[in-house]
Amino acid sequence: MGIFSSIKNAVWGSDEDEKKAAAPKPAAAPAAAPAAAKPATPDPISQEAMEARIAAMPDADKFNWRTSIVDLMKMVGLDPSFANRKELAEELGMEGYEGTAEENINLHHAVLNMLAAEGGKVGSMLKD
Repeated sequence: MGIFSSIKNAVWGSDEDEKKAAAPKPAAAPAAAPAAAKPATPDPISQEAMEARIAAMPDADKFNWRTSIVDLMKMVGLDPSFANRKELAEELGMEGYEGTAEENINLHHAVLNMLAAEGGKVGSMLKD
């Protein structure tokens, strides 16, 4: 599992949690055949809704997660070392990450935008 997946799972719950929630329940009576079922794709959520989700996490008020990738990673229990931030940057397509303040700001924005855009789901490009 990648660094982004770990952040996503801390914020939205793990893929295992989703599988348990989506497990079919026995029907009391046979239902009519559904119309062509659409594959379940997450709807993007607003940046504000995603930030509200993070703000509701335990101890969120003790971290500067709204502007700091280091604090966001600490809050979800990840080591914010340069090596892990570099790996995260590579997962999100950022090349040549050196850990500058500007790159950390861009990485933080990329993580929050990806969380919001995926509606809490990890897109296929990031799955291991």
